[in-house]
Amino acid sequence: MRSDRKLEASEPRSAEEMEDFSRGSGLCHLISLLLFTQLPTGSFAPCVPCSLCVSSSLTPVSVSTEGFTVIAPPDPIVAVLGGEVQLPCRVSPAMSAEDMELRWFRSKFSEAVFIYQDRLEQKEEQMVPYAGRTSLVRDLLNQGEAAVRIQNVHVYDDGLYTCFFKKGGFYEEANLELKVAGVGSAPQVRITGPEEDGVRVVCTASGWFPKPQVQWRDVSGEKFLAFSEAHTQDAEGLFSVEAALVVRDSSVGNVTCSILNPVLGQEKAMAIFIPEPFFPQASPWKVAFSVSLTVLVILLLGAGCYTKREHSTKVQEMREKETLCQTREQDRQTKEEVLKDAAKLQEELERRKSAYLAAWRKAQLYADWRKEEFQEYLVISHEKTSVTLKASCVNAVDKFSVLGFEGITSGRCYWEVEIRDGDQSEWALGVCREGSPPQA
Repeated sequence: MRSDRKLEASEPRSAEEMEDFSRGSGLCHLISLLLFTQLPTGSFAPCVPCSLCVSSSLTPVSVSTEGFTVIAPPDPIVAVLGGEVQLPCRVSPAMSAEDMELRWFRSKFSEAVFIYQDRLEQKEEQMVPYAGRTSLVRDLLNQGEAAVRIQNVHVYDDGLYTCFFKKGGFYEEANLELKVAGVGSAPQVRITGPEEDGVRVVCTASGWFPKPQVQWRDVSGEKFLAFSEAHTQDAEGLFSVEAALVVRDSSVGNVTCSILNPVLGQEKAMAIFIPEPFFPQASPWKVAFSVSLTVLVILLLGAGCYTKREHSTKVQEMREKETLCQTREQDRQTKEEVLKDAAKLQEELERRKSAYLAAWRKAQLYADWRKEEFQEYLVISHEKTSVTLKASCVNAVDKFSVLGFEGITSGRCYWEVEIRDGDQSEWALGVCREGSPPQA
């Protein structure tokens, strides 16, 4: 038994009804159990109807527990466009459905295709597209069989339906499918002209539902598999189709276009004869042109590959040259920087040397602390009678002094001096006072 889930808002059960049903059902089971236990062993207990439970100490109580199931056709029902169709449903076990509420609806319970209630047709909740097109088939209504008749079938009627049977607080429903089919116009086949290396043939048809299937066959019944196909649908939902085939074999002769309705299995076909002169004729110049074009394409591809390879080689060589030039330029810049650093270092050494020389020329203890320095530039003989200047180690600004005697305290002294290679340098003779540089 199913709860009244869909009619709960419109026709709820009363609390008294539910309480009476529960009390009656429990009482029925209790009496059946008592009768079964009081029977002697080996006896068979008679069936006690649950709707009429009787006890000697209780008054009879009648409770409606007439459960049933709704059965609909398992296979789709096929209807032809413009005709009429019946959507049947029945209850099991068989019982009268004259006092039941019957409803056929689509996706929503409230959007009904047809409603039968209180032995009358109800139109308040009926969908507009079904108004005036539906009626109830009452022939077997007293046996639990009912059907809604739909006239002037439209494409809109195609789809799923639900039939709903309700008696008192119990209801059941079942689903069924309606397939609408329509056969449209016969195909029209025409030749539209040459196409590539063949003849183009077009087949058109309209007014079909559902989408039709197109097939092309030759005179022997063999199917053409390669063809184009396009479908369109008008405002009423009917399909039009256009299929195009390119026939390349001039010996085919007749070709047939057939349009098939997949639901009804009905087919309409039309054949057309294609004369051989309609096919493009192969000529020698076309063959020669094709061969020449093929050779030219091969040559162009070869030339392109060769040019591409040469270009790649040149690009690689240019990149290597650029890399070599960059390396040389970096080496040159490095050498210039090294030379600049060396020049700066030499300049710094010269500056420090000049400062050093200038400093020691002014020193008071000239003869003592510069003695070792002089030895680098002057060579004094062992007898201390001659002095030789190392000209290669002396700069033009350098000046040197040599004392010929440690000192004179009395008497007269003289020296004989011989100058060799005097034109190579400037020289002077003189005497010096103690504590002061020599003076000319």
